[in-house]
Amino acid sequence: MTMTYAPLGRTGMTVSRFTLGAMMFGFAGNPDHDDCIRIIHTALDRGINFVDTANMYSTGESETIVGKALRGRRDDVILATKGHFPLEEGLNRGGNSRRHLLHAVDASLTRLGTDYIDLYQVHRPDWDTDIEETLGVLADLVRAGKIRSFGCSTFPAYEIVDSHRVADARGLMRFRTEQPPYNILARGIERDVLPVAEKWGMGVLTWSPLGFGFLTDRYRRGVEPGSEGRAALRPAWFDPTDPIVARKLDAVERLVAVADDLGRPLPAMATAFPLAHRAVTSVIIGPRTQEQLESTLKHADLELDDEVLDRIDAIVPPGSNVYDPNASLELPWISDPTRRRRTARTLVGSAGQSGS
Repeated sequence: MTMTYAPLGRTGMTVSRFTLGAMMFGFAGNPDHDDCIRIIHTALDRGINFVDTANMYSTGESETIVGKALRGRRDDVILATKGHFPLEEGLNRGGNSRRHLLHAVDASLTRLGTDYIDLYQVHRPDWDTDIEETLGVLADLVRAGKIRSFGCSTFPAYEIVDSHRVADARGLMRFRTEQPPYNILARGIERDVLPVAEKWGMGVLTWSPLGFGFLTDRYRRGVEPGSEGRAALRPAWFDPTDPIVARKLDAVERLVAVADDLGRPLPAMATAFPLAHRAVTSVIIGPRTQEQLESTLKHADLELDDEVLDRIDAIVPPGSNVYDPNASLELPWISDPTRRRRTARTLVGSAGQSGS
């Protein structure tokens, strides 16, 4: 296997086309620190130089594990982490405000055991904080030497555009990367996020290449899900009577046939798919075990040709979603009625008032 590399947008950094995602390291996935460290070292030995974690993964434990693994190897690794979600209850403990991000970055640096973070990403939009404040504090953190560059994660295209507009108007540094969900079953970002990122020269790191498990070939129509894994934790996600799940299963059956003709397993084809888009820099893989990492890296050389991509397009058309990967992203102007309904008001000329 030969790892390939690409520029990370206009950051000046070069990263592997596979990013090692650390979401499964810690109590939420693999609680064995030594085993997780071995997985990280194997990835680095195989040519992966990009590691992505977040402060909320296993409530900071993932960052601690990554920090242990990178001792003595830090200078050879592009290290990314994220902040936004609160790690504990209380007011002002989350979001993208100056107050919170200053605290979050310092805490991440401590857990990671490093003096700087190569790429710091705001994990989600914050609808209650002015984007100018967020960009301002991130720029200050760059000047302080605590982070080298910064980006966003799971931002709608209009928020990305607005961030660049504000950065230009106020003379601030820009988001240099975006980290969106993207896979064969969820192609909606091809309509807006990916073209916007390409236009602004942003690096793109995509997550969920296996569609929350549906592209692993473990969940098939007529096959009872096992007692382990995602199906055991969230059985409703895999209920075949649910119309969305049924559409996923139908698409998977057709995709398996494409993978079989390709001579590769479905997960390998699915992981290669995001990299076929010219706007994508790197795809994040998130192994929980050494076996999962080895299985993924075994097919790291796979590049999908036009014939395969045309067949995939016929199953899931470009720009369409079989399911909404951002369904859990709460939009306040949808969830909060007061943000989408007119308040009662007295109108000029209404009943009870005299007119001319």
